[in-house]
Amino acid sequence: MVCLWYNVIQVVKKQFERNAGEKNMKKILDLITGEVTQAFVDCGYDAKYGKVTLSNRPDLCEYQCNGAMAAAKEYRKAPFMIADEVAEKLSGNAMFSMVESVKPGFLNLKLDEAYLADYVAKMQADEERYGCEKTKEPKTIMIDYGGPNVAKPLHVGHLRSAIIGESIKRIGRFMGHTVIGDVHLGDWGLQMGLIITELRERKPDLVYFDENYTGEYPEEAPFTISELEEIYPTASGKSKEDAAYKEAAMQATYELQHGRRGYQALLSHILNVSVTDLKRNYKNLNVSFDLWKGESDAQPYIPDMVQKMKDDGFAYISDGALVVDVKEDTDTKEIPPCMILKSDGASLYNTTDLATIVWRMKDYHPDELIYVVDKRQELYFTQVFRCARKTGLVKPETGLKFLGFGTMNGKDGKPFKTREGGVMRLQYLLESVNEEMLKKITENQKAKENLEISEEEAKETAKMIALAAIKYGDLSNQASKDYIFDIDRFTSFEGNTGPYILYTIVRIKSILNKYHSMGKDESGAVIEAAHSASEKNLMLALSGFGAMMENAYEETAPHKICSYIYELANAFNSFYHETKIMSEENEQIQKSYIRLLELTKSVLETCIDLLGFQAPERM
Repeated sequence: MVCLWYNVIQVVKKQFERNAGEKNMKKILDLITGEVTQAFVDCGYDAKYGKVTLSNRPDLCEYQCNGAMAAAKEYRKAPFMIADEVAEKLSGNAMFSMVESVKPGFLNLKLDEAYLADYVAKMQADEERYGCEKTKEPKTIMIDYGGPNVAKPLHVGHLRSAIIGESIKRIGRFMGHTVIGDVHLGDWGLQMGLIITELRERKPDLVYFDENYTGEYPEEAPFTISELEEIYPTASGKSKEDAAYKEAAMQATYELQHGRRGYQALLSHILNVSVTDLKRNYKNLNVSFDLWKGESDAQPYIPDMVQKMKDDGFAYISDGALVVDVKEDTDTKEIPPCMILKSDGASLYNTTDLATIVWRMKDYHPDELIYVVDKRQELYFTQVFRCARKTGLVKPETGLKFLGFGTMNGKDGKPFKTREGGVMRLQYLLESVNEEMLKKITENQKAKENLEISEEEAKETAKMIALAAIKYGDLSNQASKDYIFDIDRFTSFEGNTGPYILYTIVRIKSILNKYHSMGKDESGAVIEAAHSASEKNLMLALSGFGAMMENAYEETAPHKICSYIYELANAFNSFYHETKIMSEENEQIQKSYIRLLELTKSVLETCIDLLGFQAPERM
């Protein structure tokens, strides 16, 4: 019995220690705010006035509190008098090296170097989290991103959805949520009928077109991905010029959707060949999906969904079509009804997207659905979301979020095209950036007369840097904004670019490798109080990681991570240029530097992984 209680006590003790550790790793801004708030309360003022923010004048201070300005009216007191009282209360607080009251009533704060070093050391001890707590209320979140059409190659228009969606998925998982990514394939409708019709013209003897055939269909597809990608545009072109051809395609679509065996088998081939190719292309982007569902998967749910909308009195006939009113009294502009079925009874994208919500709720019970799509579809998704809520397809508390992204434009400010004016395939864009990076790496090697990197390693390195250039170039912009795809700027090793971030990481790796190659060992060492202003600035930048991550998640904003790592990279490079790390004679100080570098590398690598790319070992 004694032994049992001892074990229980040990478990409780460990849990307490764990909780204590978590408590210690509150965001540094929260810790500062807590101290300042307590000082306001101790001086007889409301706690709400103790809010602290990052300084907008880093030349004067690191943090600031403007609460005294706001409190002055309530307490009928000059703001500088309130600020003076609070500053006096905070004097001697070990957290601060400076607490300054500045007229007319600002509080300027600087952190104590030893306190900051202790916080950063705790970040390092908090392996893989670095002071960023997981959410206490984990959600199940589904993200709809990608949206490619089968039988068509990926083009630059698919880039933003894939890149942004992948990053949001990773950020959500890092914060402790269960996040499910769905590619949502365009695999239904007339395009399938067009492919079947064109294939029938080319290969009429295939068993798929024999209505009397009852045997098993071939396992191997009757076309390659190259043939498939050529078939669709050919068929589409014919349908625009030949009414009979279009009618045949529409009939094929109808028969496919009503279960014709041969056409169903062809659909399976189309999906298998297309998805295999899509997975290869997305892999090159370091993008993956948990689900490879498409519009076709939603079709079985449509009849019951439509019937329920009718039975519940939400759906009615308007001009022959079945619609649901979605306008609200607060609308300042006209929101048209959500059309469920056309006058001929055919379903639409609306129908499919609503049915997709039905199966997602049925199979996964998500707390939130996020759609990463072109911002020009905002009205469409407003209609779909309102219809889903009004008709009870989702619970009232289920989040429905539309994350609309802007267009990727060329230097002329227009949507990015090939030199010939056509839509650029994503594969060709990646290849062109890879070539540009390989060229720069080769030139860099020649300039440094460093020929140790093999051709194979150079190609692999170029591929990694190219991906960073593309992804960072995209994600560093707020998702909703259009941006200019400038290959020269994006592939530069200077400025706010992916290659610059990678170069910083590689520089840190090089220093660490050199240190360890000398037989030195920093184990047991701790990060000491900063020995210079640049070292303190690096620590301050590191300390903001947790707050930044929370903000990036809450605002579904990968660009927040980009801004943070650019600031962190700049802080490190300033420290690097001003500090003789490898020639430092004091062994303890040098070990402290190395520990700080290890943390900086870990935080940077964690961040770029959340953005969806990695750093090479050398450049």
